[in-house]
Amino acid sequence: MTAKDAILIAGPTASGKSAFALDLAERRGGLIINADSMQVYRELRIVTARPSESHQARVPHRLYGVRSGVAPYSVGQWLDDAAEALREARESGLVPIFVGGTGLYFKALLEGLSPVPEIPDDIRSYWRERARIETAAALHTLLGDRDPAAAAQLRPSDTQRIVRALEVVQATGQSITQWQQGEGTPLLNAEQTEKYVVAPDRATLYRACDARAARMVEDGAIEEVAALLRLGLDPALPVMRAIGVRPLGAYLRGETDLETALSRLQTETRRYAKRQLTWARRNMISWGWIEPE
Repeated sequence: MTAKDAILIAGPTASGKSAFALDLAERRGGLIINADSMQVYRELRIVTARPSESHQARVPHRLYGVRSGVAPYSVGQWLDDAAEALREARESGLVPIFVGGTGLYFKALLEGLSPVPEIPDDIRSYWRERARIETAAALHTLLGDRDPAAAAQLRPSDTQRIVRALEVVQATGQSITQWQQGEGTPLLNAEQTEKYVVAPDRATLYRACDARAARMVEDGAIEEVAALLRLGLDPALPVMRAIGVRPLGAYLRGETDLETALSRLQTETRRYAKRQLTWARRNMISWGWIEPE
């Protein structure tokens, strides 16, 4: 048992953080809790590199494949589910080990969530419909007119967060950036946690990203994406923006060949890993940075 209350393990995709978490859980008697926003969706086991059944059988795992992608899954919902998993770990005498690549989940664990009010259903439905028929860039321009502070912080391609900012400013009359300055209630005390970022050197990481993408295709990612597309979900839903869904979807529609689709999947994976590393360097500078081995 560790002297700390919990262990947090972050890192980019394909960095080896899940293997590190499994090793720690076996040595210290841990319960692994998912902190990856895509691995919660049950429809995408292969595409999101969810831990294998054999790994999950070795130590308890929680919050993997527990939600359907037919509906969005928010940071707040995850924090509620994480609190339940944390209680389970403590009641069982196990060390809670949070592992994943979603920086905002770790931020919520250690800082809590800002007290943004509930958004009325009619406003939420209105902006989701706008997102369905308009481009992210057009919505970002609109946000720039209504909430310049929020627009300046968001990528023009980030539909989900742009829509969220538009919802908040319409419902409350205040920028989401103002609400985010409020203090939330953290789930964990940062001083009572072990915190690691698993960060290979960039060349090693990119090779691992390429290898993972190729392995996903071999393991059935195309069939998994085909099953997801048959559900006819709104393209704006988070699950539809998982890494790999677009290039493999293009292949399934006959818009490209498999070699090109795989190349695009590898590029997406590397770019995502780079963004994750950039976020970690800005927000997790005080964490322990370690090589995979």
